[in-house]
Parts: sequence; C-alpha cells; structure tokens
Amino acid sequence: MPQSVPLPGFHPLEPALAAAADALHRSCPSSPRRSVLRRARALHALLVVSSAPSAPWPTTFVVNQLLALYARLSALPDALALLRSTPRPSVVSFNTVLSVLSRGSPRHPPHAAFRLFAQLHASGLRPTAPSLCALLRAAGASRDGRAGAAAHSQALALGFLASDIVPTALLQMYCECGAPRDANQVFDEMPTRDVVAWNCAIHCSVRYGYLARALGQFREMVRCGLAPTESTLSSVLSGCARAGDNRGGRVLHGWVVKSDELDPDTPLQNALLGMYSGCGDLDTALRVFDRIETPDLVSWNTLIAGFSGAGDGWNAMVAFVRLKDMPFGEPVAPDDYTVAALVSAAAALPAMHSGMPIHAQVVKSGFESSVFVGNTLINMYFTNDRPESARVLFDSLPEKDVIMWTEMVAGHSSLGEGELALKYFISMLQEGYKVDSFSLSSALNSTAELAGLKQGEMLHGQVVKSGYEANICASGSLLDMYAKNGALEGAYLVFCTIQKRDLKSWNSMIGGYGNYGNSEMAFKLFGEMIRELQPDHVTYISLLSACSHCGLVEKGKFYWFCMMTDGIMPGFKHYSSMVSLLSRAGLLEEALDLLMKSPFAKKCPELWRILLSSCVALKDLSIGVHAAEQALEQDPDDMSTHILLSNLYAAAGKWDIVAEIRRRIRGMMVEKEPGLSWIEIKKMVHVFSADDECHTQIDDCRAELLRLKGNMQLLNTSENELLLIG
Repeated sequence: MPQSVPLPGFHPLEPALAAAADALHRSCPSSPRRSVLRRARALHALLVVSSAPSAPWPTTFVVNQLLALYARLSALPDALALLRSTPRPSVVSFNTVLSVLSRGSPRHPPHAAFRLFAQLHASGLRPTAPSLCALLRAAGASRDGRAGAAAHSQALALGFLASDIVPTALLQMYCECGAPRDANQVFDEMPTRDVVAWNCAIHCSVRYGYLARALGQFREMVRCGLAPTESTLSSVLSGCARAGDNRGGRVLHGWVVKSDELDPDTPLQNALLGMYSGCGDLDTALRVFDRIETPDLVSWNTLIAGFSGAGDGWNAMVAFVRLKDMPFGEPVAPDDYTVAALVSAAAALPAMHSGMPIHAQVVKSGFESSVFVGNTLINMYFTNDRPESARVLFDSLPEKDVIMWTEMVAGHSSLGEGELALKYFISMLQEGYKVDSFSLSSALNSTAELAGLKQGEMLHGQVVKSGYEANICASGSLLDMYAKNGALEGAYLVFCTIQKRDLKSWNSMIGGYGNYGNSEMAFKLFGEMIRELQPDHVTYISLLSACSHCGLVEKGKFYWFCMMTDGIMPGFKHYSSMVSLLSRAGLLEEALDLLMKSPFAKKCPELWRILLSSCVALKDLSIGVHAAEQALEQDPDDMSTHILLSNLYAAAGKWDIVAEIRRRIRGMMVEKEPGLSWIEIKKMVHVFSADDECHTQIDDCRAELLRLKGNMQLLNTSENELLLIG
C-alpha cells in the first residue's frame, strides 16, 4: 500500500494530534483529571518537538483543540504556555484562554484577563463577542466596576451591544460589581431579552433588595410570553422570603404545582422551603421538606436555619438529629453553616442543657477553629448570660475576625460589664481591626453606663474619624452617652446633627432633660416629636420620670392619660414613676390605689418599697405598715424593707417595735453590700467604699477631708458672726 505524503505546508502529525485531542476530550467525564492532564501534556510535548524550525507549525485547529482541553481541565499555566508558543494564534485561541482567566485562580486573578485582551488587540486581531463576554466576566469576578465600565465602552465602540450574549454579560457584570441601577439600565435598553437575561435581571433585583421590582419583572416576563424556568422561580421565591410575602410565595408554589413545563428540581424545592421558612410558616416548610426525595445539605441547612430563626430551638435539634441518623443513600455531612444554625438555635435554650453539648458536637465534628461557628458560639454564651465561657472560647480560637471582636464588645456591654466591653474594644483597635457602627455603638453604651464622659468624648472622635457621624446607630448611642452623663449641651449638639431622627434619639434627649431636672425642655421636645413620630413606652417612661423628679403631679396624670389613650399598656417602670410621683406629693391613698390595681402588686416588691419610703418621710404608719407587709410577703429577706420599716416605727415613736425589728435584722446575719464611688485621675480610676482602708493614698484622702471639714466650719462661723453683727 503506498505511503501517504503530507501536503506542502501541512504538519505531518496534525491528523493524529487532532484525533488524540478529540479522544481526550471525550474521555474527560469518565477519566481522572490527573490522568487526562498528563496525556494532554504529552500531546503538547509531541506538538513542540515535532515542529522543527524547518517544519511547518500545525494549524490553529489543533492548537485550539488542545487549548480547549486545557481550559476544560482548568490547567491555566499550560494553556498560557501553549498560547505564547503559537506563532499565529487565532481570536478563538485568545477567547479560549480568556474564558479560563476570567474565572480566576490563586495564581492568576481575573485581572490577568485584561492583560491578555490587550495582547489580543496588539496582535492585530479584532475581538469578538465572546472576547468581550470573557472580559466582562473578569471585571465582575474581581468586583472592578471601573474596568467593567471600560469593557462596556469597548463593547459599544465595537458594536456588540446588539449581539445576543454581550448585553446579558454586561448585566451580570454590573450585578456582581454592586451596581444594580446600571444593570437595570442595561436591561431596559436591551432590544431583545431571552430567558437568561430576564433571570439575570430578576436575580439582580432580589440580591440588592429591590423586591417589588423583581416581582414586577417576573409579571412582565410572563406577559411577554416567556415561560419561567426553575432558576426564575428560585430567584422570585427568594425575593418573597426576604419580603416576608407568604401570599405571593404560595401563588408561585401553585404555579410550580400546576405547570407541565417545570420539573421541580432540588434547588427549586429548596427555594420553596426557604420561602416558607423565611415567612415563618414552618409547618408548610416541613411538609415541603418531607416531599423532597433526596434532600441535600442545602435542604437540611434551610430547615434547621428556619427553626433557629423562629426561635424554635427544640425542632432545630430534632432536624439535626434526623440529618445525623439518615439511614439510606449517601450520608450528608453537616458543614459549618449547619453547625452555626444549630448553635444559634441552642442560644434560645439554657446553655447548661443545650449549649454545652452542642459545643462538644462542634469540637467532635472538627469545626472548633471555624470563625463562622465561633461567632455563633460566643453569641450563644452571651445570650445565656455566660460571659466567662465566651471569654474562654474567644481566647482559644486561633483566628478571629472583626465580627467576633464586635460580638465580645456588644456581649459584655449588653450584660452591663462596661469595663470589659471597653477593654475588648481597645484591644480590637490595637489588633488593627476596623471598627464598625455596631462596635462603636456598644462601646458608647458602656461609657454611658459607667458615667465615663472622657472615654465617651474620645469615642466621639473615633466615630468622626471612622466616618460614622451620620450613622443613626452610632449617633443615637453618642447622644445617649452624653445625655446619661449629664452633658446635655453635647447631647443637644449631636441631636441637631442627626438629619433623620428616630424614636431612640428623641427618647434619649427627652430622658436626658427629664432626669436632670429640665422638665420644660423635655416637654417641649415631646411636643416637637409627636408631629413626626408616634411615642412608645420608653417615651412615656422618660416623661413620667421627669414629672416625678420635678413633682409635677398634674402633668404626670396628663401623660398617664395620653399613654393609655395611645394604647400603650403601662409597665413596671411606668408604675414605678407614677407611684413615686404621687407618694412624694403626699397623695399616699391615690398611690396605694394605683399600685393595688397594677398587675405588679403581687410580684414587684420594689413598688411597695417606693410607697413605704414616702410613708416614712410623711410619718403615715397605717399605709406604711401595709406597704411593708406586702413587700416582705414577696421578699421576706430584703434588708432595705426591714430598715425602712424600722425607720417608720422610729418616726412614730414606737421604740419597742424598732428594737424588735433591729434584733431581727441582726439575726438575719445579712451583710449589706457597700456602695461604690469612683473618680478618674490621670487615666487611672480610683474606687472608694464605706470603711475602705485598702486605698494606697488613704492617709492623704483623710487629711484632705479634714481640711475641707475645717474650711466648712470656718465658713459657718464667719456667716454666724456676720448675722450677729447685722
């Protein structure tokens, strides 16, 4: 048989190389990647060694086949090496490598696609629509809006905006770069829209919270005669879940059930499950879950997170046990999202019963070093009032993020441990983490509780430096800090800078003026507030407290009436302020009547102690004894009630009963915890208590007290002499 002679300018191995590359392409789904890649590299080597300087280089068809094989195997360095060594690559060669580069890799970030696109231009080749699509995908992957806008200009200049694929790629790019308005503008200007374009637009609207627009786009898509796909419905259902639109979600569910064209795959069923969970309809969510033939990990995570979000920790645990005990099919291993959802569910349960075993399960499953899971564990311990466990866990974690530091600051602040909250806030700054409005707000709340005006002023500087002075959360806490520290001028200045004041801002300002005796200003602000906002229970606490501080009985009764008219049920603090106001004004019978009608009469001895205190001052024995009996019935060992009762009998001259009560007090062997006062001098806080002999400068303190006492006696003597002379 005569041997075939290759045509002039034709590589002798080209048919064999093409056939081998094609065979490798077909073997990719069934063969191990490493094996296919090794054979592809062998083909590449054969291509190089068989192309001597005198021999012709194979046509770009073979090169493109090998490039496509490398692209399929994500072997980017090999693809780049082959492209560089090809004498005359075609635009298809460039497009193949651009497509791989646009997806990005650890060694080659998506931005590398822009350099290769520049080489394509420099080679004299004209980019095609796939070239621009790859470039736009690279801009989206790197979240580079400026590069994306430049690629948009290139597409416009080259006339590709009328193509079928470039406008959709533009839409996706703007969505990835966080520019939903630009994405919507591109969508509105598209001459023809296919299902992919509609899906991208709906997904973008849902992702950025334009839920009404997403539903409108869905309706318009249906009116245009296009059949929604499983992906379309998954996006719209996600939007319904975020909006809490259970009714709209049910309509879509009906659409899925009735449609002959739709095949409800697992992602669509998961979207239905997520919609019902997000809307709080957990019974229906459970029924949807039970109808999924083979639930995947997303299904389980959605169900557990749904129960956790609804505060149903017990059923979240039951779902997790079901996941662990799956008897059939491939076992589904929990991931850190599963464990984090479970820990969040356990936060609503007592930590000793649920939190600790869950923590043990986290360690057993190997998630103890996960930052995501660590954040939820720390939150669980703070929720269950176990800050020491949160601190031990925090110290044991090798990696920490800004959310974890913020959790430590906010957790200690919420439990009234202001000093520790500030300590963690300072450590957070020293570690180089950027503070956010939430951590700043928590730190400011701590300085407010500690009456630390200087620290609050320093934090004010941090708020301005970080650019959060316009943030309602940070500015509200800043205002509250100044108000609670009595710096009402500073509080009012912050209040005036808040453009859109919320109820918390108004309440802080009214409460600040009321607590420091400026009731007129508190009432004036209340009058301004009700023009914009509806007062809540906190507003009326501040108003009644202001009336109590200033003894304004009629005003207090008026605001009590307004509160009841607004449909706000009075709580403990409202009754506390009102009983204090009436009893201090001498209206003991009225105070007693109000207290007896309150729902707190049988469970809050503090209210009876307020009434008892006024009875002591006004020497009303009958009401005072009744108040003391009620308080002691609820809390028999309360020392303050016994002391007040002793003082009441002493004021009435009943010394035999006084002696008996004092013997009873001594027999109780209760040591009263001393009150503390503190002062900050040169960045050091000095704490004092009664009979404290431990301070290092106690002798200097005593000498200063004696000096002040002497000065006061001298002043008193001088005033008496002046009166005698006058």
